[in-house]
Amino acid sequence: MSLITPERQVAFDVLRRTFERDEHTEVAFREEAANRELAGRSRAQAQRLAYGAVQRRGTTDWVVASFMKQKSRRPDPAVAAALRLGIFELLFSDGTPDHAAVDQAVSLVRAAGADHAAGFANALLRRTLRERDSLNEKLADDSTADKAAIAHSIPDWLARLWWEELGGERARGVMAAANRPPERAVRVNTARLTVEEAVERFSGPDLDLTPAEGPWPLAPSELLVARGSLAAIEEAAGEGLVVSQTRGSAAVVEVLDPLPEERILDLCAGPGIKTGQIAARVGRMGNMVSVEPSEERAHEVAAQLERLGFHHGLVVEVDARSGEIMSGFDRVLVDAPCSDLGALASRPDARWRKSPALIERVAELQEEILDRAAGFLRGGGSLVYSTCTISKRENSDQALMLADRHGLVIDDLGARAPHLADPHDPRFLQLMPDRDHTTGFFIARLIGQG
Repeated sequence: MSLITPERQVAFDVLRRTFERDEHTEVAFREEAANRELAGRSRAQAQRLAYGAVQRRGTTDWVVASFMKQKSRRPDPAVAAALRLGIFELLFSDGTPDHAAVDQAVSLVRAAGADHAAGFANALLRRTLRERDSLNEKLADDSTADKAAIAHSIPDWLARLWWEELGGERARGVMAAANRPPERAVRVNTARLTVEEAVERFSGPDLDLTPAEGPWPLAPSELLVARGSLAAIEEAAGEGLVVSQTRGSAAVVEVLDPLPEERILDLCAGPGIKTGQIAARVGRMGNMVSVEPSEERAHEVAAQLERLGFHHGLVVEVDARSGEIMSGFDRVLVDAPCSDLGALASRPDARWRKSPALIERVAELQEEILDRAAGFLRGGGSLVYSTCTISKRENSDQALMLADRHGLVIDDLGARAPHLADPHDPRFLQLMPDRDHTTGFFIARLIGQG
């Protein structure tokens, strides 16, 4: 048995914690990497292996099932984790010598006390290696929803949902994007420093910061796309000079377009990323109320505003569906709880935690919140509804029903940004991770009669 590298041991342990203990991959990884004191390139390699193997579980499990003689049998959990890591390296990880991927996976099986399965794991991995070209040919075929689910490691139900709602071509693109590195961007807190100062201060050999690009509303002037190591600006984020935020997230506040001295209601504020963006827009003369039902997340919102240097916002810990909240707001933002299907690339295990039942549960919650939100709007005011998901039930269906129930007028956002128009109703926006290279946000703006 060869010595297992710390990077693979961490990835293996993260896989086991994710799928055997139902722990979140990101939390498990941070703890395992800290326990083994991984840093720099070693930590980056361990993260790439862990996150990639978690994301690609559907594909690697298909390979194992294809080679199993007894189709009803499943490998023991430790063996399954080692195979998921080993097959991921053989099929999807550039730069790993084939013999190392096989040898390390078998060593992980033995180290986990599953010596009886070492021969089986070795044979299966070597067969994967021998038949790799044939497997890659099969995985290149994503001509149907079921084949696309295997090729892109997406749950069957979700592949079929996107296939039906988006069509095959767009569905394939969205699924493929879920396995690519997510966008990394930062919003400059222009109350503390200018965008130009931020670029000059933080750009260097390991980090490149460039202005955001894309059609309105994807390129707010204070947003910078980051390429390279973010270590140089982590301390700056703690000081409130910058905030990690994708272009998709920032686009929501661009559409809200809060103006100085207006009364703004941020109805689902936690953890406060968009809240800080709103506070910067309205200035100290504005009246901003942020609502969050969770005590912990309400504290996060308050801490975020404090860190950014904004003291003109009121944070209220109350349930938006039933709590006492003022009315007569000029603009209301409902960045609602959702299934997060537009953010799968940044959350390795998220795809395995979603279900049609979840979509229905959050849709019912969204409807309750939106009904209350309409009552907080002054006549002629605007309500922006957003989610970070790609699901007709949670998005265009909700916005259309809201407009119908409360007599709100739909603002035609698609006329201003036709390239980003929602596929089900072009008056709304639906950002797509594959096309727009950011989180898949849905955005609607509705105007109150008055």
